[in-house]
Amino acid sequence: MLYVMIFFIFSFVFVLTRLVLLKKEIKSSTRQLNELNKDKTATKVTISYFDRDFEKLAKEINNQIDLTKKANAEKRISENEFKQAISYISHDIRTPMTSILGYIQLLEADNITPETRKEYTSTIKNSAGRLKVLLEDFFELSIIEQVDYPVKIEKMKLNHVIVEVLVGFYEEFHKKGLEPTIEIPNDDMIIITDSSAVKRVIENLVVNAFKHSNGQISIRLEKADSSIKLTISNSVSNLNELNVQHMFDRFYKADQTRTGKGTGLGLPIAKSLMEKMNGTLTAELKENQLFMQCVWYIT
Repeated sequence: MLYVMIFFIFSFVFVLTRLVLLKKEIKSSTRQLNELNKDKTATKVTISYFDRDFEKLAKEINNQIDLTKKANAEKRISENEFKQAISYISHDIRTPMTSILGYIQLLEADNITPETRKEYTSTIKNSAGRLKVLLEDFFELSIIEQVDYPVKIEKMKLNHVIVEVLVGFYEEFHKKGLEPTIEIPNDDMIIITDSSAVKRVIENLVVNAFKHSNGQISIRLEKADSSIKLTISNSVSNLNELNVQHMFDRFYKADQTRTGKGTGLGLPIAKSLMEKMNGTLTAELKENQLFMQCVWYIT
C-alpha cells in the first residue's frame, strides 16, 4: 500500500511539474509571438522545455512565420514593381503627349508653310502611334497576367507556325540588310497549346532580336526527349548580365535614357504567355551573343 501511495505521489508530482513547465512554455511562446507581431523582434519561437507535441507545434509556428515573412517580402517586391511600372508608364505616356501638344500649338500658327505643316502633322501621327502601341501593350500584359486568362488548347505544328511568322518579317529583314540563320526541321513538331499565344511570343522575340541585333540573328528549333526548344539569338553590344537579369521586368530597357522606340513590354508579354502555356522563356548572354530560349514540354 505504501508503494502504491509513493507511486501515485510521484506520478502526481511528475504530471503537475509537466503541466507547470508546459504552461510556462506557452506563456513564453505567447510572449515571443506578441513581440514578433509588434516587430520588436524577428527571432523565431524557441522552447526550453522539450515536449514532443509542443516541439511539433513550435515547428509549425516557425514554418508559418517563414511563410508570412516570404509573403511580406513578395508583397513589398510587388509593390515596388508596381510603383516602378507606374513611373515608367507615366514617363512613356508623357513623352509622346508632350510632343503631340507641342506640335499642335505650332500648327496653330498662321505663318507656317504647307511643307512645315505636313512635317508637324507627321510628327504628331508618329507620337500618337507610339502612344497607341504603349497603351495596347500595357493593356495586353495586364490581361495576360490575370489568373483566369483563357488559353485555347489546340494541336499545332510548331515548325510550320514559326516559318509563317518569319515570312511576315521578310521585308523588314531585307530593308535592314539582315539575313538570319534559320535551322527548322522539316519533320512536324507537334505541340498542344494556344497557337495565337505562340505566334505572339515568336513575334515579340523576333522583333527584339531585329531591333537590337548588330548584324547577326540565328533561329533554331530542336526537339528533345520531352520538350521542344526554340532558340533565337542575336549579336549585341553594350549589354551586360544586369541587363539580362532584368530583361523580363515590365518597362525595362537596357537604354536607361528610355529614348528607344520600344515600350519595354514585349519580352514581359512573351514570358507571361509562355508561363500561361506551362512553358518557359529564359535569356542568357554568351560572348556578346544574346540567347532567348522558349521551351514547350510534351508528353
